[in-house]
Amino acid sequence: MKTKLGMAAAMGAWSARHRKTAVFGWLLFVVLAAVLGGMHGSTKVSDAEAMPGQVSRAAEILDQAGLKPPSTETVLVQSTGLTSDAPAFRTAVDQVISAVNGTGKATDVRSPYDTKAVSADGRSALVQLTVKGEHEEAVKNVTAVVDAVAAVQKQHPDLTVVELGDASSGKWMDEQFADDFARAEWTAVPLALGILLVAFGALVAAVLPVVLALTAFIAAGGLVALSSGLLHTSNSASSVMLLVGLAVGVDYCLFYLRREREERAAGRDLETSLRIAAATSGRAVLVSGVTVVIAMAGMFLTGIAEFESMAFATIVVVVTAVLGSLTVLPALLSMLGDKVGKGRVPFLGRLRRPDAAATGGRFWNAVLTPVLRRPLAATVLAGAVLIGLSAPLLTMHTANLTFQQQLPKGNELVAVSQKIEAAFPGSPAPASVVIKAADIDSPAMTAAIADLKARALASGRMHGPVDVTVHPGQNVATVDIPLNGTGNDDVSNAALKTLREELVPATVLKVPGTEAPVTGRTAGSYDFNAKMTESMPLVFGFVVAFAFLLMLTSFRSLAVAGTAVVLNLLSVGAAYGVLTLVFQHGVGASLLGTEGVGAVESWVPLFLFVILFGLSMDYHVFVVSRIKEGRDRGLPTRAAIAHGIRSTAGVVTSAAVIMVAVFAVFGTLSMQAMKQMGVGLAVAVLIDATVIRAVLLPAVMTLLGERNWYLPRWLGWLPDLSHGESVPPLGTAGQAPPAPQAGQEPRPHQARHRRIEV
Repeated sequence: MKTKLGMAAAMGAWSARHRKTAVFGWLLFVVLAAVLGGMHGSTKVSDAEAMPGQVSRAAEILDQAGLKPPSTETVLVQSTGLTSDAPAFRTAVDQVISAVNGTGKATDVRSPYDTKAVSADGRSALVQLTVKGEHEEAVKNVTAVVDAVAAVQKQHPDLTVVELGDASSGKWMDEQFADDFARAEWTAVPLALGILLVAFGALVAAVLPVVLALTAFIAAGGLVALSSGLLHTSNSASSVMLLVGLAVGVDYCLFYLRREREERAAGRDLETSLRIAAATSGRAVLVSGVTVVIAMAGMFLTGIAEFESMAFATIVVVVTAVLGSLTVLPALLSMLGDKVGKGRVPFLGRLRRPDAAATGGRFWNAVLTPVLRRPLAATVLAGAVLIGLSAPLLTMHTANLTFQQQLPKGNELVAVSQKIEAAFPGSPAPASVVIKAADIDSPAMTAAIADLKARALASGRMHGPVDVTVHPGQNVATVDIPLNGTGNDDVSNAALKTLREELVPATVLKVPGTEAPVTGRTAGSYDFNAKMTESMPLVFGFVVAFAFLLMLTSFRSLAVAGTAVVLNLLSVGAAYGVLTLVFQHGVGASLLGTEGVGAVESWVPLFLFVILFGLSMDYHVFVVSRIKEGRDRGLPTRAAIAHGIRSTAGVVTSAAVIMVAVFAVFGTLSMQAMKQMGVGLAVAVLIDATVIRAVLLPAVMTLLGERNWYLPRWLGWLPDLSHGESVPPLGTAGQAPPAPQAGQEPRPHQARHRRIEV
């Protein structure tokens, strides 16, 4: 019986009929997107866009005045036995100044004897300088300065002569980011391919999802670059796009391909198998992709440009992956036919019994049988485990991690930063008051700036040296005031609050027509956390509400929609708890090559929430679709649940292993924020694919029984987003087709299907 095709089924049917058009159209799309994106280039998020609050306004004032923040560097000259007045110490300082000036890459080189940048014990001094050029140029120029300082260090092995600053740390960050990105790419792809080889036991079947995921990522990268003039992008967005694009791209193809193989193994012809795969797995891919897009769209509600760039990049790569899975994949499968099982890997094909697709294999059958027999006990036990894992969430502390916290333990820049901060507390990252006045040189403003400086030093929460820079032509001045504390602790935040709420209003803001936002590292962290706290309820509410509505319209069931939301919240909560336990409290951190830093990066929880809420729907939609499919074909609810879980266990396991492997690669990267993101995602997906999908979901659905499919009459107006294509009644997928009659030769696909089943 024919029914009206759904969108996914219609796309798959069209692609199978026009396979050359679909394949070559996809290749042309990928090439054009990549080439045009490369020619256009990427427009990055500016400093004014990157941060909210007063920090954003300060950057905007400097931009409007044409005053790019200088790339300042500091050279620490330190001795364990000599004071700064000793001749040898002075000689080293003079040599640093001479060597730096000799590079021609620095300006405004200042001696500590002029700026009074000498530590209280007299054994440390700071040579301050500015590297020529804007940030990108300064990063290139700083190499000569770093080499000059290193040469002085060689001449004075008894002293410490080291450099740290915006350009030198930026150079390290850029290089490390590029190395990490390349390592993630070249590690994640072979990992995914290896797992798919085990899952399929055939080279062609394993390569297809990886190739499609990579081409989707390449095309999405070009599209993001092309649109970056309207919505600026960032390096973080590129990392996230690779992370999510590879994971969902492989998963979507895996769902589709496994269903097509399963139907072929059940004895159906190629055309019917592709039609069923498009109508079932294709629909699951479409619903899952829409869910991820909706979840990521919630990040636009933060109003933070960095989040908006990550959200947009993720949306583009997910939409591209869905498009590839629903068009070019059925076209390729139509072309290849049973050749997709070519390239058999010895022994791997024997790892599964022929009826594995129907039974789920011994392991999952052993897990599922007691769950279905005692659903209440399984619900209580699994729920207790997840609540226990979520408990550390109550102690979670978020912060913008400092330079020392972000970089790996033992990093040279971290060691230099710690030495400078120990000798000059607060000076590596002072608060900066950006003053925009009607007349910056007026007597009233000059007196107000002097008063601000005096009050800051007298407050007991700030200290010298206070550096005042005036730009008369732009009527702008900056006052750099070191804050007490580490930069992101309560002491620094209290000093910032005093500066913003008491000192600045009592001094420079009393001059009419003046603006004076306070920026700096501490201010950036404070403003970012405040914005995050403000926007998180809105984002969470948006994502949960729309995910619920999407599940409701997809399955026309209140119970299924409510269960999906609750289970996803439990998996996210468990991921938060593990993240807090490892990275904040340090439990097991050494196993990851890191240590507890006392806080979770402030943007990670929100990012994890939207990503996980989207990705968790991959499995939920896929599994529940199969359960509903069984019920629609006449199975009782309990039997449909057993059939749905068992028949999807293998593909969900393979998909989860791939996602966990890809995300875990990011847990090995250098930057602490990337580690936290990777570990959080890997843990959540692992929990979701095991405790949630294999235990809690079947247990809860078994307890609900027929109530799983309840939809009130007043919601009958909801659109019907069902499969739109009935599965032909040739037995249950995974069962053998009817035996041929006496004297009748088996059909070719019947003779082959057992060799391609996985």
